[in-house]
Amino acid sequence: MRKSSDESFLINRIKSVKYAVNGAIHLLKTEGSIQIQVSIALIMTVIGFFFNLSASEWMAQFLAMGLVITAESLNTAIEKLADFVHPDYHLKIGIIKDISAGAAVFAAFVAIIIGGIIYLPKILQFF
Repeated sequence: MRKSSDESFLINRIKSVKYAVNGAIHLLKTEGSIQIQVSIALIMTVIGFFFNLSASEWMAQFLAMGLVITAESLNTAIEKLADFVHPDYHLKIGIIKDISAGAAVFAAFVAIIIGGIIYLPKILQFF
């Protein structure tokens, strides 16, 4: 008996999620930059509970953390692909990798600004 197209679609989506989770686990196990960013995200989550963030502050914080982790992950993927395509040093590959890393830096700057907007007023209340 032939599977319905709906069943195949669902099975393919489940497989896609499995592959994505495997990729996330691989990043967490092997990439120092991701480990650092996830550690920072966990620390900021604990700090958020300490400062009793509002719902909108939680949303902004999680969006910022997600942006940074996503940018770091994409940077890693681009660097791995570039190294695979051209394992030896190449000026243009170097520029591509720098641009990719620059995107992660932009994300980190945005996250720092969002963190400042959320936490500076709360910290200044103590003084």
